[in-house]
Amino acid sequence: MRYVTLTQIFKHRIAQKYLLRSGLAHAIACAYHAFKLAKQRNVSVDLATKAALLHDMGHYTWYQNGKWDYDLYRQNDIHAIKGAERAHKLLIRLGENPLYAKDIAFAILFHTDSYIKDSFIKRTPLQEITKLADEMDEEKDGLHHYRKIDHDKALKMIERLDLMVEKEMELQDDAR
Repeated sequence: MRYVTLTQIFKHRIAQKYLLRSGLAHAIACAYHAFKLAKQRNVSVDLATKAALLHDMGHYTWYQNGKWDYDLYRQNDIHAIKGAERAHKLLIRLGENPLYAKDIAFAILFHTDSYIKDSFIKRTPLQEITKLADEMDEEKDGLHHYRKIDHDKALKMIERLDLMVEKEMELQDDAR
């Protein structure tokens, strides 16, 4: 059972604010990658697509002298921490199952280890999928955050992914 759809998340004003800030095209691409990975690994496509869609909603833009400073970002980045908190709050507000919201928040928290020096993180399958989905769409110097997508096209892609998730969940239920 799905409590909240990707479309409901996408249409919420808070998601719009942070998805636009961190790169809507990147977020959608990651959600599609997560769907494929979750399907291959028999992990919840519902939770994986939500985590991947929201994984960068904690981004802050680091500028110096009016120009994006990637090194400054890398030195001061805690976007996964802030994003996990924002995503959890948003999902609960929308009516997501609290346990699912927690799993999604942890997947967002551990999608990168850029903010933890010399660490080893043992990730759950959902957390690993979120990390891999992000890496699959990554571009040098963070340029993947600046790709553009038309809002109507983005909505259609999200709605299509929702249908794919529903279909896959039905197939998984039938297999049980």
